[in-house]
Amino acid sequence: MRRKIVIAGGSGLVGKQLADCLALNEADVHLVSRRPTAQSQPNVHEHVAPSDDWPAIVARIQPAVAISCLGTTIRTAGSQEAFKAVDLDLVLAFAAASQSAGAQHFITVSSVGTMPDSSNFYLRTKAEMEQGLLNIGFQRIDIMRPSLLTGGKRDAHRPGEAFGILLSPLVDKLMIGAMRKFASTPSHLLAQAIAALADRSDEGVFIHENDSIRALAG
Repeated sequence: MRRKIVIAGGSGLVGKQLADCLALNEADVHLVSRRPTAQSQPNVHEHVAPSDDWPAIVARIQPAVAISCLGTTIRTAGSQEAFKAVDLDLVLAFAAASQSAGAQHFITVSSVGTMPDSSNFYLRTKAEMEQGLLNIGFQRIDIMRPSLLTGGKRDAHRPGEAFGILLSPLVDKLMIGAMRKFASTPSHLLAQAIAALADRSDEGVFIHENDSIRALAG
């Protein structure tokens, strides 16, 4: 029987590439999202609905693995509160629903530099999300902490992000030693790394930054 994997945020940059990777691995992939992704693979199933309906959808799927590629920016969300509603509240609600439905393995996309006492609201929120996952009861949690994501097709144009991507080949050369984790992360490698982790069955909490992500992607 093929593994059932549910992804929240399948319409985003990483989620779309991840669905393609998992489909090639012959997993039974289910995407829950608020807008369609136009996936065409026979083993990728879309469930488009308001986020309040996601717990009932996940309960019907009964996944073995749940993956969150959810994420926005404060600018896109419109306020810190709206940002937190997605990157914290929605991630944890999806995680809790997945665990209740039988998933014992959860993978989430966080961010490099995440720290509970960070002066940066974005990074503090990511840290709160990571901590919240530890209290849900999964047997295995994989936390992906990429840096600036490059490559792939984006739905929204963000000038600051675009400028950072433009400079990344030069900046990455300066990221040596302990700074390597802050070098840019190709989005397709992140998707490949997550797909590889979906097969892992050993228990624990694992944090993956740039070197680990690249090694997992092969």
